[in-house]
Amino acid sequence: MIRSLVHRLLQAGFVALTVGALTFALMRLLPGDMAYRIAAGRYGYDLVSTDAAAAVRAELGLDQPGWTALGRWLWDLVTLDLGRSLVSGEPVVHELAHQFGASLILAASAIALSLIIGLPLGMMAGRRAGGALDRVLLVAAVVLRALPPFVLGLLLVLVFALSLGLMPAAGHGHGGHLVLPALTLALGLAAVSSRVTRDATAEVVASPFYAFARLKGLPERHIFPRHGLRNVSVPVVTYLGVQLAMLIEGVVVVETLFAWPGIGHALVHAIVQRDVPMVQGAALVMGLTFVALNAGVDLLNARLDPRGGSFA
Repeated sequence: MIRSLVHRLLQAGFVALTVGALTFALMRLLPGDMAYRIAAGRYGYDLVSTDAAAAVRAELGLDQPGWTALGRWLWDLVTLDLGRSLVSGEPVVHELAHQFGASLILAASAIALSLIIGLPLGMMAGRRAGGALDRVLLVAAVVLRALPPFVLGLLLVLVFALSLGLMPAAGHGHGGHLVLPALTLALGLAAVSSRVTRDATAEVVASPFYAFARLKGLPERHIFPRHGLRNVSVPVVTYLGVQLAMLIEGVVVVETLFAWPGIGHALVHAIVQRDVPMVQGAALVMGLTFVALNAGVDLLNARLDPRGGSFA
């Protein structure tokens, strides 16, 4: 266990260094004048001028070599300081704290919805593999997984917000604003998790130990919860690690589409404004979150495995 935790910490450190260096280099390689973009983010595009851009360039040292700024950011990272936003001047940690909370709410809601939708449908299809329900769910899963998140989100807005008027199209402030972005993410996740659950259920139902439980005369309603559910949960929980990568990718698109004030939305705005510390901080938080959640999935999987797993 200690070795595994040390491995995860080393992995987190590698992610931090890689994300910081890559985001810094990519931001510097973007076309256009960084000082103009930052000045526009501070004062507005209508008020930006050559003098304002020159003042920003001198204030932030943008005319200095890039390696100097990168070295300063890495030193701040060692001291657990992500720096200050080049646009607002506020500490990056303070700005990300609120945005990260909003993203966690959206991500948790999406995962919960995907499990509520995908797991029961996958189990029903797997217990009757090859049947009509199984074929219908396969088609639905392929269609939903093929649709990009922004297309799926626009379709949900057209149906539930514009046509039926049941949900707000975008924004935040009350629970209704969470439904459409969470559902957009959840449908894509449920499309895949339902097929993983279906395959795992079909394999368990066809296994010798499941057939032996039937031969003992146990009722079907008791066999699956006692002898099948835990075995089905192992590949489903394992696949959660893959879903987390899809979720982090989708959060950036969906938060921007629905104007949800999360870390993905902040990342897009920071890129447009060339706010390098905010970009580095947001990307770093997303990368470390992925590492932490994967470690949690591994621990849960080790506990669920009937054969006795190990955290690696």
